[in-house]
Amino acid sequence: MSWQPQEEPLKELVGYLKDSLSGHDVNAQKRATLMLEQAKLSPDINNYLAYLLASPQLPSSLSLSLVDFHSARSSAGIMLKNDIKTSYKSISNTSQAYVRTSVLLALQDSNAQIRAFAGNVITEIVRQGGVLGWPQLLLELFSLAHNDSGNISPEAQEGATGALVKVCEDNKKVLDKDYQGERPMDFIIPKLLALTASPLPKVRSQALACINAFIPQKPRALIQSLDTIMERLFQLASDSSNDVRRQVCRTFVLIVDIRPDKIAPHMGGLVDFIVTQQRKSEDPDLMLEAAEFWLAVSENEILQPSLGPYLPKVIPVLLQSMIYSEDDIFSLEGGDDDAEQEDRDEDIKPLFASSKGGRALASASNNESASKDATVNGVAAITSVADEELSDGEIDEIDDDDDGDGDPEERWNLRKCSAASLDTLASVFHEPVFEATLPYLLENLRHEEWPNREAAVLALGAVAEGCMIVVTPHLPALIPYLLSLLNDPEPVVRKITCWTLGRYSGWAAYLEDAGMKAQYFVPMMEGILQKMLDSNKKVQEAAATAFANLEENAGERLIPYCKPIVQQFALCFSRYKERNMFTLYDCIQTLAEKVDHALAQDELMEILMSALINRWHKVSDQARELFPLLECLSYVATALGPSFFPFAEPIFDRCIRIIHLNLQEYLTAISNGSFDTPDKDFLVTSLDLLSAIIQALGSKQSEQLVGKTQPSFFELLSFCMEDPSYDVRQSSYALLGDSAIYVFPRLQPHLSGMLPTLIKQLALDNLTENNIDTGYSVINNASWSAGEISIRHGKGMVPWAKGLYQMLLAILRDVDVPESVSENVAIALGRLGIGCAEELGPSLGEFAELFLSSIRKVDETDEKGTAFQGFTMIVNQNPQAMERCLLTYFHAIATYEKVLRPKTHASEVLKPLFQQTLAGYKQIIPDFKAFLEQMSPQDRAALTQTYGV
Repeated sequence: MSWQPQEEPLKELVGYLKDSLSGHDVNAQKRATLMLEQAKLSPDINNYLAYLLASPQLPSSLSLSLVDFHSARSSAGIMLKNDIKTSYKSISNTSQAYVRTSVLLALQDSNAQIRAFAGNVITEIVRQGGVLGWPQLLLELFSLAHNDSGNISPEAQEGATGALVKVCEDNKKVLDKDYQGERPMDFIIPKLLALTASPLPKVRSQALACINAFIPQKPRALIQSLDTIMERLFQLASDSSNDVRRQVCRTFVLIVDIRPDKIAPHMGGLVDFIVTQQRKSEDPDLMLEAAEFWLAVSENEILQPSLGPYLPKVIPVLLQSMIYSEDDIFSLEGGDDDAEQEDRDEDIKPLFASSKGGRALASASNNESASKDATVNGVAAITSVADEELSDGEIDEIDDDDDGDGDPEERWNLRKCSAASLDTLASVFHEPVFEATLPYLLENLRHEEWPNREAAVLALGAVAEGCMIVVTPHLPALIPYLLSLLNDPEPVVRKITCWTLGRYSGWAAYLEDAGMKAQYFVPMMEGILQKMLDSNKKVQEAAATAFANLEENAGERLIPYCKPIVQQFALCFSRYKERNMFTLYDCIQTLAEKVDHALAQDELMEILMSALINRWHKVSDQARELFPLLECLSYVATALGPSFFPFAEPIFDRCIRIIHLNLQEYLTAISNGSFDTPDKDFLVTSLDLLSAIIQALGSKQSEQLVGKTQPSFFELLSFCMEDPSYDVRQSSYALLGDSAIYVFPRLQPHLSGMLPTLIKQLALDNLTENNIDTGYSVINNASWSAGEISIRHGKGMVPWAKGLYQMLLAILRDVDVPESVSENVAIALGRLGIGCAEELGPSLGEFAELFLSSIRKVDETDEKGTAFQGFTMIVNQNPQAMERCLLTYFHAIATYEKVLRPKTHASEVLKPLFQQTLAGYKQIIPDFKAFLEQMSPQDRAALTQTYGV
């Protein structure tokens, strides 16, 4: 390497790098950070950083300890990676070449941490410059890993395979692309297979990790080598290295997903292998990876029959794995009575707002509400924001012994995986699973040691859904015992008991006999409610989650018990700390959803709304607790309906204020890079609550609220409709549609500015691969709102009819659009015809077949009725255009059953319109009777009886 550092700048840089990682001298650290920022202006800075990273020996010109020199090298590696990430394209070609050469040397360092940093730099270079930007990299790495020269140290071989793992994980698709008839993958897979025979365990393990990175993509080269890979896996199954066998387990799990047929013939041997690995108690990671195999196989319909005969071998291992480890027992035993202690910042996990902005699609199959899932340890599942992403080396090598969370109940582990596997197996095999589980339950449910009791209760809960029929005869004896465990001295036992009771709450809720209901359901409900105020916060959380599950199962059967329920919720508001508030909101919104208008009683509203409004005043506009609170209020508003009006105005106004502030902060951030972009979840939840309030109150009261807002309600909505966030736009168009339904007179003056924005939003070009699902949700809501506006704006839509039609037609023609979205688009197109039939008539031949095909499965709602109304008005403008699909149209008319129901839109509007259209065709078609002979007898009879043709 021709470039050499200058002594004085190197000395200064090393000092700043060392100080930048110092936590002892804050002032020195700040100064070092500032000086390093200035150093970035030097064209040679990346050369200096690469030189230090690749220098294992302390230069004679530097007088500092080896520990400090190592810190400086580590800091150099981090800074180099970040510089490449932010400014790789601006680094000179000669400097890039020097850096590439240096990091390959650093890969051969004796220190694992330095090798990891070198791997991170290599990964970032490839990420920024592409694999083709460093065409010799793979050859260099494989040469080092294979020890081609015969004098490569074991550390260098391990460093090379470590870098290969990072490159493979980050470039899976790129490496399988065709480059002038050649695919890098054709070269890579054989090389990786050869590395699995390396004498170094870490190289073997990392080679398998590379293969595992590719398996989900199903590259051709890998599929063609699958038999060779399977053969190699069977050889490595007896490898002396736990890490190698862990990767072997992982490979089998991944192959289950892509080629279960390769697994089925070997199920017997695999069961023995996996069982053996899951019993390696000295290596929890290996045990967990082995347990993942049962979960994968039990969810695979092809492999389920192959696993059935081995349940007596598998179930006992799963049950044993569900007992807390000794370390976990030590950390959990004698849990604190901590209900009065404030939550620590790390206890409160950031949440994503969950958008309610999706508008129900027209077919019944799309109207199902999502069920609530509870995790297997009885803690409600919440969507967490992951820690800021670091590269593998910065985590795995620096914090190798840190599992990321010291609480065994907060991480995915062997116990949870085993319980999830038992749950899935129970849902597949039913009685055989319970038969294999029953001896364990009888032995451990009343065990003197709490870990055994707790695991048995977990197992009983895990088999609940799949084995309910065979468990039911035992429940009259089991439920009272479980209720007694709600007072177990160990909080973890009380916690899992809440979860298990929640799993059996459906059985208790549906007991028809009043005596049995009083004996089992009422004590279960009361017991879980009481535990919501347990002295331990995690038991409170588990009880609240279990009660939400009970609400889901019981539904309207809870109506007689609403008063004690909301009273308990109110007490929880007065005692819960911030974290458990999230679960409490879930309980309240589930109750509101299930008992609906039964909540709209003065006494119940006074209790519940007083507690909610009191909390509302305590939560700031910047608090993330606002997300679940706003979502909860959306459900409550919907349940209370017009009775929500006394509470609506301050809530409505605050949502407007939050939206206004968020939009202002966003505009400031994009014009001034020193300001952070605001969290768009505040917009989503506020928009959704505005929608819920407008729907709940109806037109008259909603118009009062909308008309008084400052700034203007529709000005803010117009901004949100163009927001870069898909979630914000999804909720915005839902609110636009609701505004069309309930406050159209207020909306109408703003349509000239809003409709062009809506039409642009329907362009399929807006979709990106990373946001395809939410993108379609936006299109769905935009088309739905267009339809709602069209039936009210009528001929006012004429100026926008052509542009809107072209967008809707493009969506209907695209075969990749989800069926549910096409249905809503067809409805919007039909509704557009109500005011724009003349404008759309000449184009009828382009879309008639698409419309009829898309709307065929849609239920006979008023939405479908108005769509057919508009479509038929278009048909009457250009009846000859229906020649290719007239029989399909007549079939749709003949089978439209709702026209027979009096006092409906279908009978009062559609029926006479259909009748007029049929009469018109009778005049146009020369032998109309012969034409109808092409239809089925049932359709002909329906047309004759209903329309007299």
